[in-house]
Amino acid sequence: METARVLVVDDEPAIREMLEMGLKHRGFDVKTSGDATEALAVVSQFAPHAAIVDVMLPGENGFQLSRRLRQDPDLYILLLTARDAVSDRVQGLEGGADDYLVKPFDFDELVARLRAGLRRVRREDSGVWRYQDLSMDDASHRVLRGEIPVVLTAKEYELLRYLMLNPGIVLSKTQILQHVWGYDYIGDDNLVEVHISSLRDKVQDHDKTIIQTVRGFGYRLGV
Repeated sequence: METARVLVVDDEPAIREMLEMGLKHRGFDVKTSGDATEALAVVSQFAPHAAIVDVMLPGENGFQLSRRLRQDPDLYILLLTARDAVSDRVQGLEGGADDYLVKPFDFDELVARLRAGLRRVRREDSGVWRYQDLSMDDASHRVLRGEIPVVLTAKEYELLRYLMLNPGIVLSKTQILQHVWGYDYIGDDNLVEVHISSLRDKVQDHDKTIIQTVRGFGYRLGV
């Protein structure tokens, strides 16, 4: 399999060096840059599969750079931001980013999100996702557990799809609500628990090995 190429864009040399060394140690091919102009020059030569972009860049900021990088629909873009305001996250995601992490971040989580994002980009051409014997097909909206069809509501389908797009990553109730119900949703986050419970029943996940609860944090698909 081709080694995944990752571009790191951050104006702090210490962060660039840390990410470059850490990602290379995890098997990625890595290039770095300190601003948007340099990053675009690297992209033309390096053709990365993923870009990790700091929001607070000098000159053209990370939001603006993400919009320009989004011209490549197959590029996975992960924003790094020092602010956790919903408006910042919305601006980044609507501007072309696929995901975000708030500084300071855990490096293992960054790697997990990166790998999940790369898997998602590489699978979207077929529109079929699988975990163990569970599969879902975006073209037909069919969900199967083995050979047995699973009938889901629209929200249950979106919830399962979100989990399958992020295998192994713990997703908080807030993240799930924002992604499945929308950023303008106002209501009880117990709604997520209700839909998770219903989804487990329908996919016969009685031992909770497919959709796992991480107490105090949220839910994840598998380990």
